[in-house]
Amino acid sequence: MPDTHGVLDGRKCWIISDGKAGNDAQTVGVASALGVDITVKRVAPSGIHKLLSPWIGVASRERFGKEGSLFAPPWPDIALSIGRLTTPYIRALKRHAGERTFTVILQDPKVSLGTADLFWVPEHDRLRGPNVITTLTAPHRFTAERLETMRRAMPPDIAALPQPRVAVLLGGSNGDYLYSVGALERLAHALSALGNDGASFLITPSRRTEPAIVECVRAATERFPRIFWDRTGDNPYPHFLACADVFLAPADSVNMTGEPCATGRPVYVFHADGGSAKFARFHKALERHGATRRLPEPCKGIEQWNYRPLNSAPEIAREIARRFRLGRHAC
Repeated sequence: MPDTHGVLDGRKCWIISDGKAGNDAQTVGVASALGVDITVKRVAPSGIHKLLSPWIGVASRERFGKEGSLFAPPWPDIALSIGRLTTPYIRALKRHAGERTFTVILQDPKVSLGTADLFWVPEHDRLRGPNVITTLTAPHRFTAERLETMRRAMPPDIAALPQPRVAVLLGGSNGDYLYSVGALERLAHALSALGNDGASFLITPSRRTEPAIVECVRAATERFPRIFWDRTGDNPYPHFLACADVFLAPADSVNMTGEPCATGRPVYVFHADGGSAKFARFHKALERHGATRRLPEPCKGIEQWNYRPLNSAPEIAREIARRFRLGRHAC
């Protein structure tokens, strides 16, 4: 827990959630670092209110601020949101609760900086202002203490794998990256090379991972010791983060590249076809920190390197606490 000087002890915090796992990881990470009493408010606007978010207001049928609705007094001390679908609710909360609630938006939903008391964006984002703070990586819940606790209680199936254990975190095509046939061939060759070098594998797909990626990775690693999560049961991703010796992260995911950097262990980044200036800034910053290296092609062996682990949630929490203490209007 960050040093908040007791300012937030016992405070109430609402997390306004769109239900996306990646978004919840960031808001819950910050709220947990604050040490506040968390209530998650899940929203699912539809129709025009989904189409025009974040610029439209909350639907009148939600009765925002009225007794019996999801959003009614007593108002929280702090509210966190992320994503364009949640932004109208932060705006409405700020209007109803006034200075009673300190409002925070994570990421940039492309709205006025007056929409919330504080914004957080990663450094590679261009948004700046007197109420904007930045960190190198996105917040999450993987503190050093949590990772160490999981390592001490390593699941037997992971412990049985030979070292080095390589966690393969699978992303997917998006507006910037494409997993073409050529990209999949490059990924398969790299995985085979790592396996031939003695690695075992801890493999987990994400919600965005296309079947072609799953099948490519499955075929490339079938000759080697591995654990391959098939999306049934609990996702072993937290244990993979704690127990892997080396990581292979997808360039198309800020979360799946940044979270392994909390371990201080080597993180290779696989770049599918494409990219963007925004992603390039993010990856260059991690490389400068010494956390990541672009996956060599061809891959000729597993390298080892060290760096200062990255965990931005406590840093963000400290700044929220500081501004809260100064009366919600500090710059």
